[in-house]
Amino acid sequence: MTLYVALVHHPCRDRRGDVVTTAVTNIDVHDFARMTTTYDARCYIVTPITAQRELVDGIARHWREGPGKVRVPTRAAAFARFSAVASIDDAHADIVEREGRAPVWVATAAARDDRELTSFASLGKRTRDEPVLLLFGTGHGLTDDLLDRCDAQLPPIRPRRKPGDFNHLSVRTAAAIILDRLLGDGETPQD
Repeated sequence: MTLYVALVHHPCRDRRGDVVTTAVTNIDVHDFARMTTTYDARCYIVTPITAQRELVDGIARHWREGPGKVRVPTRAAAFARFSAVASIDDAHADIVEREGRAPVWVATAAARDDRELTSFASLGKRTRDEPVLLLFGTGHGLTDDLLDRCDAQLPPIRPRRKPGDFNHLSVRTAAAIILDRLLGDGETPQD
C-alpha cells in the first residue's frame, strides 16, 4: 500500500462548527514528519496560508539542508518525503503525478456520526494495490463537505473503558495509533 498522509488545517471546524483555518504548530510538523517516515508514508501539511506554508518549508529546509542536517542527520531523512501544500486538491494532484492514478481518500474523525465506517482490516485489503490519502483534521475536525468527498472513513479511536470517560487525543497521538493499526506488525510484546 502506498500511503500518503495529510494533516489538514483547512477546511476544518471550530468548536461552534464554523469552517476555519487552524494554525500550523511546530510540534505537529516534526512529529508528522518523523511518524510518516517511520511508516514509509509521504506527508502533506495542508494550509491555504502562504506564511504558514513558508514556515513549514523553512523548518523542513533547516533539517534537510541546513544546520539541522549536520546536527541530527536522521531528521533530514524524516523530512525527505514531506511538503506543505495549499489544499487537499494540491496533495491529490501531487499523488496522481507520482502514482499515475488517483488515490482513495480516507477520512479520520474523533467523533462518530451517521457515515458508514470502513474497518482498518478492510481498508488494508481494499487499498493493497491503490494509493491512499489519509486525512487528519485539526481544530474540531474535518468539515462535513470534506468528509462527504472521501471514499471511506475509519472508525474513531476508542479506549477500552466505559462510555463517557475522557477521550480527546491530540492529532499526533491519534495519527500514530491509526498508522500503526494500518501498517504496524501487529505484534504485542510478551511479559
